[in-house]
Amino acid sequence: MRFSDETLRDIKARFRMELEKGLSRDTNPTATIKMLPTFVRSIPDGSEKGDFIALDLGGSNFRILRVKVSHEKKQTVQMEKLLCHLQLFDHVAECLGDFMEKQKIKDKKLPVGFTFSFPCVQTKLDEAVLLTWTKRFKVNGVEGMDVVKLLNKAIKKRGDYDADIMAVVNDTVGTMMTCGFDDQRCEVGIIIGTGTNACYMEELRHIDLVEGDEGRMCINTEWGAFGDDGMLEDIRTEFDREIDRGSLNPGKQLFEKMVSGMYMGELVRLILVKMAKEGLLFEGRITPELLTKGKFETKHISAIEKTKEGLTKAKEILTRLGVEPSADDCIAVQHVCAIVSFRSANLIAATLGAILNRLKDNKNVPRLRTTVGIDGSLYKMHPQYSRRLHKTVRRLVPECDVRFLLSESGSGKGAALVTAWASRLADQTRQIAETLAEFRLTQDQLLEVKKRMLTEIQTGLSKKTQDKATVKMLPTYVRSTPDGTENGDFLALDLGGTNFRVLLVKIRSGKRRTVEMHNKIYAIPIEVMQGTGEEGILVNWTKGFKATDCEGEDVVNLLREGIKRREVRNNVVAVVNDTVGTMMTCAYEEPTCEVGLIAGTGSNACYMEEMKNIETVDGDQGRMCVNMEWGAFGDNGCLDDIRTQYDRAVDDLSLNPGKQRYEKMCSGMYLGEIVRNILIDLTKRGFLFRGQISETLKTRGIFETKFLSQIESDRLALLQVRSILQHLGLDSTCDDSIIVKEVCGAVSRRAAQICGAGMAAVVDKIRENRGLDHLDITVGVDGTLYKLHPHFSRIMHQTVKELAPKCDVNFLLSEDGSGKGAALITAVGCRLREQEQKS
Repeated sequence: MRFSDETLRDIKARFRMELEKGLSRDTNPTATIKMLPTFVRSIPDGSEKGDFIALDLGGSNFRILRVKVSHEKKQTVQMEKLLCHLQLFDHVAECLGDFMEKQKIKDKKLPVGFTFSFPCVQTKLDEAVLLTWTKRFKVNGVEGMDVVKLLNKAIKKRGDYDADIMAVVNDTVGTMMTCGFDDQRCEVGIIIGTGTNACYMEELRHIDLVEGDEGRMCINTEWGAFGDDGMLEDIRTEFDREIDRGSLNPGKQLFEKMVSGMYMGELVRLILVKMAKEGLLFEGRITPELLTKGKFETKHISAIEKTKEGLTKAKEILTRLGVEPSADDCIAVQHVCAIVSFRSANLIAATLGAILNRLKDNKNVPRLRTTVGIDGSLYKMHPQYSRRLHKTVRRLVPECDVRFLLSESGSGKGAALVTAWASRLADQTRQIAETLAEFRLTQDQLLEVKKRMLTEIQTGLSKKTQDKATVKMLPTYVRSTPDGTENGDFLALDLGGTNFRVLLVKIRSGKRRTVEMHNKIYAIPIEVMQGTGEEGILVNWTKGFKATDCEGEDVVNLLREGIKRREVRNNVVAVVNDTVGTMMTCAYEEPTCEVGLIAGTGSNACYMEEMKNIETVDGDQGRMCVNMEWGAFGDNGCLDDIRTQYDRAVDDLSLNPGKQRYEKMCSGMYLGEIVRNILIDLTKRGFLFRGQISETLKTRGIFETKFLSQIESDRLALLQVRSILQHLGLDSTCDDSIIVKEVCGAVSRRAAQICGAGMAAVVDKIRENRGLDHLDITVGVDGTLYKLHPHFSRIMHQTVKELAPKCDVNFLLSEDGSGKGAALITAVGCRLREQEQKS
């Protein structure tokens, strides 16, 4: 019964292996440690409050508690009742009715938490199907049944009160939750009493039996069955086997029978009988009392092992058993008790050590700091047990700093706290859902956005209304896409972000068409970006540019003057924006490309419109590319019904309040800032970061859109999401990470959908222009949001498909669109000019 540390480490490794078998869908059916999901997804965060009833059934007594949870952390226990075994659930319902009568709450429907400390399979928090009775319970007709349904049926049969059973937990989970209310590091619960069990917070991605992989869930290990497959045969003794043979459930709960309070007294009695028979104790005397099963109780072990009075207690207890012990007999019996109880503490330490190592590995940290909540009569009453357990745990897992926290009124109060947690979570989930509902646009709302975009397109194309249009529909004088005959060397200048590129583009036509590019990138100093600044009149700056004396000026003339001052010989043939460049680049590869889209830092679109519809340009033959400048869609208030308070906050503090409203809802420059504003609001309401708004979170622009892409990545575990948030100075829990991910998803999804609604308007306009029932068309796309966000492109494509069902739209990603596109437009311009000269 004495184990070396090497043996204990071996037992720890065996338990770790069994634990992992229980978590896997493939091996769980044959696993002895069942690793039952509890659907408790976090510990209390301290904000729980309310009035709850707790039912506690799991030992020889049945308790009903009224627990008032407040921020002052005061829980009050009002009443306790004894259990009658017959008609179990009818009796529980009767006791609950009496209790509510005495508390004068029979007319209220208070949330109820039910501690049911037997192995159950759960598929949700308020459902528990009993696998098997333990601890000498044998009530017929309950195994295989949902105990919540049985209790609800008994309550309904009475008909004199109503109860809302929100959560069913076992005593181990109750213990963890009770301790977690006082210490938020608590993520393990252990019972060492009449029976033994443990639970801990496992990563959801490792729990095959539950859908989803985000966050954590408390797992009820049911570790009492460890060894039922023969795994512990090498350390079980003849006394363990004799106890098992005489038990109600032979061959089951073998680990529990080696360590728990229900069996330890009997183990000692069997050892004493053998020693007496061999003449090693009591001068060989064996009395009927000593031979009677159950006469030596575990409480006797606790009494005998007391430091000062232990030997006196040993003499009293042994005398009651009819033997006349000598002083040496008392010392020997004390020694036997110590060996049995020490073995129990060592075995528990080994299995707990495996759980602690598991937590450490899950978190991928060099050193684990955690708290273990403990309850149970053996741990509490035995004078040496806790000290021995703590010492062995620290020896077996030196890389873990463990605090052991004794639970007060654990299982009952824990059930109430689980109920309080579930109640808080339900309320919090509802309020967060209401907040994010504004971002979840319906099909009808998206169709309305498409319809309004079509109206604004028409307003921008019409000569009468163009001056008051928000979507300006600017003619680009690009009258054709490349046809493959373009040839020559061209210079392209690309200005549109914080960098400026100069490219030499060599275009070769013929059978082997090629585009060869050489470029150099130049940074634009901020003093230049915001300093003084063929035909292109700058309407207004965007994207943080504010150079003076440029708005309203012809940028080509400004550039020509600059070139002239430098005495460089060049001919400026064409000026285009990046959207048109993207369309032209993709059209060179795919002739059906007649639309360009930028979904990046900013957002814009262009397309080939019929000349007869462009009233601001003379002529009605052929087509011309129109630069929509759709970022200003909504500047006239037509999107106000779908703009949220967070959109308005971002707009109010931007460089151009009231302008580019559509762009501010769907482009990369602003999505992170929308998320930051939502996070501040949710934190103020106590739903995030424990209600603490960090200085970092208050900083504008700190939550970059690239973080949305990283956080929403399917490959990213929540621990990595937490590390992103911690990098931003946000001390987040697993729950916080889930909420942040949900917020990011809602904001980016809306962006993709309204971008898709705008694009659906464009392709349907082209289809209607041409009088077609069905249109096949390609859209050339560029932009970091489209390219780097894990879900943006998919959601946008789906939206276009749903809102423009008569169009088959292919999206082609542009490669180096803006620079190469400028060269291709120049090449097309030169080709068209040559054709005109020849004719």
